[in-house]
Amino acid sequence: MAKFLIIRFSSIGDIVLTTPVIRCLKKQVPDAEVHFLVKDSFRSVVEHNPYIDKIHVLAHSWELMIEELKTEEYDFIIDLHHNAKTLRLKNALKKKAFSFYKLNIEKYIYTSLKINVLPEIHIVDRYLKTVESFGVKNDNEGLDYFISKDDETKRDDVPGSHYAGYIACVIGAAHGTKRWPVNKWKEFCEKMGHPVILLGGPEDVESGNEIAAVDDVKVYNACGKFRLNESAHLISNAKLVISNDTGLMHIAAAFKRPIISLWGNTVPAFGMTPYYGKTPAAAFQLQVSKLWCRPCSKIGYKKCPLGHFKCMEGISADAVIEKVRQIL
Repeated sequence: MAKFLIIRFSSIGDIVLTTPVIRCLKKQVPDAEVHFLVKDSFRSVVEHNPYIDKIHVLAHSWELMIEELKTEEYDFIIDLHHNAKTLRLKNALKKKAFSFYKLNIEKYIYTSLKINVLPEIHIVDRYLKTVESFGVKNDNEGLDYFISKDDETKRDDVPGSHYAGYIACVIGAAHGTKRWPVNKWKEFCEKMGHPVILLGGPEDVESGNEIAAVDDVKVYNACGKFRLNESAHLISNAKLVISNDTGLMHIAAAFKRPIISLWGNTVPAFGMTPYYGKTPAAAFQLQVSKLWCRPCSKIGYKKCPLGHFKCMEGISADAVIEKVRQIL
C-alpha cells in the first residue's frame, strides 16, 4: 500500500480543479491511501469526496499540524500548491515529493510584457503530471464535486416563479477586476425573459439587491443566504450558469452545467477555463480581445488599475443574452 498526502490549501476553484488527481490516484494506484491537506475554511469543498481517505486542515497552529502529519508516515507528497509554506512542510516531513509547476515566470511575462509564452495545456493536465510517474493517466471524467443530503436546498428555498427552471448568475468573485459590473447585470436581467438566481457571498448582498430591483419576481437574490455547498446544489439544478472567473464556475463544470464565463483581468490562456473532460457541454467564454492592458494580473485587483475597466465594461449584456439563447 502507498500512502499519499496531497496538498492544496486554497482556493475553492483551485481545490475543485485538483479533484481529477484525487480520483485518478485513488482508482488507478492499487491500495492507494489518499490524504488531503487544506485550509480549514475550505474544508467543505472536499469533505464529502469519497476518494479521500482522510482530511487534514491547516488551522491555528502550523507546528501542531506538522507533528500530526509526521505520525502518518507518508510514502509520497503530491504538492499542488507549491509555495514557501509547502516547501517548509516538505522539508519537515522528509518524504519524496512531486510538485506542481505554477508557470509563474510565464504568467509574469504575459501580464507585464503582454507576450504569451504559456503552454496550451489546462491546469488539470498540469496537476496530473505530478502523478504520472505512478502510472496515473487522465480518465477524462472531468471534475468532481460532492455534497451531502443535508446540503441540498429545499423546493421552498427558491421562489415559486423559479420552480420550472432558472439561470444561475454568479455575480461574486474574489477580486473586483474579475466581476462583471452591476450595471451590466442589471441590463442583462432587464432584457432576459427567464427566471434568474443571483449567487455570491455576504459581500455581494448589496450588489445583488441592486440587480434584483429591476424585477423582484424574475430575479431572486440568493447572495449571502446559502452556504457554499447549498449554492453548489442550486448550481447543479440550474439550466445554465453565467459566471465570472471564480470557484462556482468550476463547481458548475463539475456538475456538467452549460457555462457562459466572463473574463476580465484574467484570460482563458492561463489554463483555468471550465473543464468537462470527455463530456460534451455547451461552454462559451466571453472576453474583450486585443485589449492592450489585458491581462493585467494573474489574480486580480480590487479595481481597475487604469480606471477604465474596459475588459469587463466591453462585454455587452446583448452578447451574453445571445449565448444564453444559443444554449436554451
